[in-house]
Amino acid sequence: MSENQLKQQHEFNKLHKRLRRQVGQAIADYDMIQDGDKVMVCLSGGKDSYTMLDILLNLRDHAPIDFELIAVNLDQKQPGFPEHVLPEYLSKIGVPFHIIEKDTYSIVKEVVPEGKTTCGICSRLRRGSLYGYARQHGITKIALGHHRDDIIETLFLNMFYGGKTKAMPPKLLSDDKTNIVIRPLCYAKESDITRYAEARAFPIIPCNLCGSQENLQRQVIKEMLQTWEKQHPGRVENIFRSIQNVAPSQLADQQLFDFKGLEQFRLEPTGDEDSAFDEQIIPALARV
Repeated sequence: MSENQLKQQHEFNKLHKRLRRQVGQAIADYDMIQDGDKVMVCLSGGKDSYTMLDILLNLRDHAPIDFELIAVNLDQKQPGFPEHVLPEYLSKIGVPFHIIEKDTYSIVKEVVPEGKTTCGICSRLRRGSLYGYARQHGITKIALGHHRDDIIETLFLNMFYGGKTKAMPPKLLSDDKTNIVIRPLCYAKESDITRYAEARAFPIIPCNLCGSQENLQRQVIKEMLQTWEKQHPGRVENIFRSIQNVAPSQLADQQLFDFKGLEQFRLEPTGDEDSAFDEQIIPALARV
């Protein structure tokens, strides 16, 4: 092995360990997978879901608990979709899998006007099909491949276009209370996933239904965040940390915090406010 090849192998090993550590930490922090779980890994054919499956397989083989993995793909009957790619890959690596065949492509094209973004309705139709399969086959967890950047982009999409402070949670109970969704890649950066997928040479299947559309709102947000990160390294990481450290009393959501009821907790003045100020503020100023 040449010196360059040794260097590449060393860099890949570091990358693999980092992703494995991040996924393992996310699973532990949010109690994503328990002993005996049957985890459905939603495999789209993109870099994120391939990476998620690869890391989960590695963790499964070394975890102190027993859990089952099954890869599930939704074949949306997109024209030109290479139906053989995923079955061949999954058979090769020995992973149980199932292909759900449902023509959601025609529905999307029929409902969405030409030139409009198809992502929203496409996502809802996919989710419905996957949730239904999970209910019917004893799936206890549904694993999606959203990473840290997806979560942050969703936060800003909801803020800028929806007027909500809302992102993607690492773990979610579905609205009908029948499925638990997990996002094991929630701590992983997209750039790391891209490098990992390239090194592993996954057989990527491009999404020609929505992924190729130009001027998507998400793409605008992505470019904004990339610019911020270049100008201020670490800013995106701090944004992610901020959604893990929420102070409800410092926001303005009346459902999240009882602002109207604050009066009941107010204390009567004691008359020694000046000394309290001296004791609390002056030492703090001295440290500045």
